[in-house]
Amino acid sequence: MHIKDRLIISRRETRPAFRHSLPRRASTAALSAVIAFGLTFSPLTANAQRRQAKLIRDAEIEALLRDYAAPIFKAAGIGSRGAEIIIVNDRSFNAFVVSGNRMFINTGTLLTSETPNEVIGVIAHETGHLAGGHLQNLRNEVARAQAIGAIATLLGVGAVIAGAASGSDTGSRAGGAIAQAGPQLALRTLLSYRRAQETAADRAAITYLNATRQSAAGMIKTFRLFADQALFSQQYVDPYVLSHPMPTERIGQLENIAAKSQYWASKDPPALQLRHDMMRAKLSGFIEGPSRVDRRFPRSDKSAAAAYARAIVAYRTGGIRGAGRQIDRLISQAPNNPYLYELKGQALLEGGKAKAAIAPLRKAVSLAPRAGLIRILLGHAQLETGDKSMLAPAVENLSSGLRDEPLASVGYRHLATAYARQNRVAEAELATAKGYLIDGQLKTAQTYAKRAQAKLKRGSPGWLQADDILSYKLPKQGR
Repeated sequence: MHIKDRLIISRRETRPAFRHSLPRRASTAALSAVIAFGLTFSPLTANAQRRQAKLIRDAEIEALLRDYAAPIFKAAGIGSRGAEIIIVNDRSFNAFVVSGNRMFINTGTLLTSETPNEVIGVIAHETGHLAGGHLQNLRNEVARAQAIGAIATLLGVGAVIAGAASGSDTGSRAGGAIAQAGPQLALRTLLSYRRAQETAADRAAITYLNATRQSAAGMIKTFRLFADQALFSQQYVDPYVLSHPMPTERIGQLENIAAKSQYWASKDPPALQLRHDMMRAKLSGFIEGPSRVDRRFPRSDKSAAAAYARAIVAYRTGGIRGAGRQIDRLISQAPNNPYLYELKGQALLEGGKAKAAIAPLRKAVSLAPRAGLIRILLGHAQLETGDKSMLAPAVENLSSGLRDEPLASVGYRHLATAYARQNRVAEAELATAKGYLIDGQLKTAQTYAKRAQAKLKRGSPGWLQADDILSYKLPKQGR
């Protein structure tokens, strides 16, 4: 598992989903923030807006989420690869879309969900936003709402001027009230539109779940959980200043529809439930403290998931010495699970045993040949041995892994090191440039691209790739 500190896309798109409510004295500028769709009901804070999200990359978890999403995407008519699902290392429950092909899911959502169906329901809801083109429609509605606010403000200002000219205090006061109400009127118009889109996404989600013969019970359970948590705060919130319908109303509408489905009582297949349990265990083992893991998976729990979580904690706290036997025991019980071999290889590599890490990582790659992140890890291990004979296979594995995972900047850093050790300086500089570009460091990326281009034959594939980086411009924040 790799935790990435930076989002690949522009910061404007990484803004946390619009939450529970907006201040009553909202400015017109605040309207433009309402461009993401999420499921949470917690308040939006300034700190949350400014916080830069940390991403988690993990082959096992990403493969599971793709399997959850593929039939939903197909039912929605957006293709088997309808959206890139990105995991955000955040304990809050949230899932949201912020562009036409990106869906974000917080680790809090994955850890909270007890069954695959709960996560699938969340994905189905967000897919409803994607398939409905809600993001672009909402941007259009933002522009319309801003115009409404501007017109109301101008009318108010005009009334103030007219009142002042006629010496009427009443006219001036009325005009001032109209001017102040402009942004609020625009905000209410926009949020009414948002609520309609949320309801549409709910209904679309049920359609997709029925089409894939899955229950909507998990989605309803999720909504009920957070409706209970939001109950107290809603007693003091104007329901018309909510970005989502009132949860109790929303759930009632959904249940009336979902209960009629012939798939309401459908359960997740046992094999899928096991993968889900292993995913939760992996997340817990890597991102939660040992005491928290012990509470989540007590010693009395003899399941494979509990053993997985404990093995990861042992590796995190004691290295391969503490975890080796536990990982080997897991492998003996599930010898065809590539991610157990990946864990063993990662533990050995990070424990300074790069040569020993190669065998389990090769086994992992043989069991999951399209898992680019694992192949990159294998190339890294081969590079770390310091053995010159390993340079060529390291380059091959890193290059192959990057074809499947073209946005894995860590792979380009390792590839640059391998090229440099082979005295392939231009290729090393180009790989470095690609890594920096993915990390959003455009100026540094272009510096290396310029160096690489100067050493490459004009018109060659490498020269053209360097030229693309030199020509690249960051998207304007206002778009």
